[in-house]
Amino acid sequence: MPQFPELPIRTPRLLLRPPCVDDTDALFEVFSDAAGMRYWASPPWTSREQALAQIARDEAARVAGSALRLVLQPVDGGAALGTVSLFGFHEQCARAEIGYILRRDVWGQGLMHEALVGVIDYAMRTLALRRIEADIDPRNLPSIRSVERLGFAREGLLRERWLVAGEVCDTVLYGLLAREWAATHGSRDAVST
Repeated sequence: MPQFPELPIRTPRLLLRPPCVDDTDALFEVFSDAAGMRYWASPPWTSREQALAQIARDEAARVAGSALRLVLQPVDGGAALGTVSLFGFHEQCARAEIGYILRRDVWGQGLMHEALVGVIDYAMRTLALRRIEADIDPRNLPSIRSVERLGFAREGLLRERWLVAGEVCDTVLYGLLAREWAATHGSRDAVST
């Protein structure tokens, strides 16, 4: 399993770092918002204890090298705005999945794009991944536009893959290869909005 050196990741407007107990209220705000969680693989949270439990699981997964969740914190301080995660690592194939969520009141500001550029660059260069996959509900057009803007290619539709809060959902699988990323983001200074 991978180790996660060189953290936190800095972008022009964000500090991407592992979550801590101080992020409990901010993460609860993000993950309890029904509209923001509309296309997530689990229902919205209903208690702050869920945030605390997730922070503990995230720390254990990071230490074990099985997953990495990073909070998006403004570089000038303030509450976490969302998260980006790398998970489902397959060491032999040098691949992982990516997931992300952003607080609704900061949608449309390019913050998630900036965070994803930073995390993908970290995954491809520092972790030496060959491939990153994104599993997206086909109705989530903003997320699809986000990954396509980053160079992910649509690779297939998996019908009725998820059952979330009683709703059966399809998923679209997207993939990004390290060589594709290097072709468009050759410099470590490529992080931009």
